[in-house]
Amino acid sequence: MSRMSNAGALDAPAVVEPTPVGTCLFSGRSRLPGLIGIRLPTGAFPVRQVNTEPLVRVLNRVPPGSSKRAAQHDPTPANIGVWATSTVAWYARAFTGTSHGWARWDVSVGVCVTAVESRPAGVLGASQSPSHRPFGARVKAFVALTKPRIIELLLITTVPVMFLAQQGVPDLGLVLLTCLGGYLSAGGANALNMYLDRDIDALMDRTSQRPLVTGMVSPRECLAFGVTLAVVSTLLFGLAVNWLSAWLSLGALLFYVVVYTMILKRRTSQNIVWGGIAGCLPVLIGWSSVTNSLSWAPVILFLVMFFWTPPHYWPLSMKVREDYARVGVPMLPVVASNKVVAKQIVLYSWMMVAVSLLLTPLGYTGWFYTAVALLAGGFWLWEAHGLQNRARAEVTGVKLKEMRLFHWSITYVSILFVAVAVDPFLR
Repeated sequence: MSRMSNAGALDAPAVVEPTPVGTCLFSGRSRLPGLIGIRLPTGAFPVRQVNTEPLVRVLNRVPPGSSKRAAQHDPTPANIGVWATSTVAWYARAFTGTSHGWARWDVSVGVCVTAVESRPAGVLGASQSPSHRPFGARVKAFVALTKPRIIELLLITTVPVMFLAQQGVPDLGLVLLTCLGGYLSAGGANALNMYLDRDIDALMDRTSQRPLVTGMVSPRECLAFGVTLAVVSTLLFGLAVNWLSAWLSLGALLFYVVVYTMILKRRTSQNIVWGGIAGCLPVLIGWSSVTNSLSWAPVILFLVMFFWTPPHYWPLSMKVREDYARVGVPMLPVVASNKVVAKQIVLYSWMMVAVSLLLTPLGYTGWFYTAVALLAGGFWLWEAHGLQNRARAEVTGVKLKEMRLFHWSITYVSILFVAVAVDPFLR
């Protein structure tokens, strides 16, 4: 057991041999006691602080039997990840012999850092090739890279617009090709997003089980997978649908990866406002796949999705603001109060509902769509104003009920676009 010296510095512990797993970075100027981050094969990561102790969480769950003492000392539930702690040397030694780690003291500030790479049951160590991991788990991991649940929402806005453009049932083969191309394009964009965000994904609770974080897929594999999907989807659209749809699809992918992920996301609280343009383009693709042209109808629906995106995503950001704050992503709920965020949600909601009603005066839809847009939009505004009232009353926690609007936003866009598809048959 190490002990504190009279000067307050920590004596060096028993020698712990370093391994290739990782190295520790130190700085006396850090906001934490001497620790600025940890470097592992997957990249360099900042630290977080839990229960007044520096804690770096980069990988996964410690397998059973790693160390009872270390597991009991860990301040997080489920004993997740990689630790850095200012406790005594036994904590560093507790991992030695059961996990690959490197313990080191920074005498000037008295910080002991233990870097431990650990993986959940069923996931092989980093020293083994990813190709040797279970085939079924690998397939699921690559599917997860495409974020299927998000793509479902994109397809919900694509197919109904094809019905509107056709003013009836479009060619089903064309629908399938458009959906396949859209899935591959959006999947490629999402994979490249995970590649670029793998550093912060490792530190956020919401993304801690993504394939790059768990090590099921390597960064190189993810990059190759994303680029391949981008190329294949563009060629599929161009050769099997039309080149206008192909360029729109490629534009959406590049906008999401370059403009949103690389430029806006970590720089401005308006990231989701302008970055959301990528999620609006499937509306244009649905129309162009049928007509090989564009008109005011898809532009109006594009604007509906543009004004829908912020009040859809900001309630979720309010829920997980600590995740974003921890990694330095300035989502609006991180840099502004609930009152400010709720006010912005209400403003965007009114714009969305107003724009959604423009289709009928321009002759693209009839009574059915108008009725649905009014009812669904009215309920949306009720929820948005309810959230604003609770924010003004300084309600916090579960009583804020911000996720009610988030869940309704998904239902709203589904109902609205189903009405877009059904309306041509009722006119």
